[in-house]
Amino acid sequence: MIIKTKIKEYRAKYNMKQEELAALVGVRRETIGHLENGRYNPSLKLALDIAKVFHASVEDIFEITEE
Repeated sequence: MIIKTKIKEYRAKYNMKQEELAALVGVRRETIGHLENGRYNPSLKLALDIAKVFHASVEDIFEITEE
């Protein structure tokens, strides 16, 4: 199972840096980078927190695919 994200696209839409998003959801900037590059799958809480920042649903930002 792979989770694809649209975090980078949403950050661009909101003109937000990785550091800013990380501060809003309580993680390190590196964690946001790992999420964007597919090296880390978010916890449910983190996925919900990120979606809330962008006023979107979890499904809008994260897509689960089978490999």
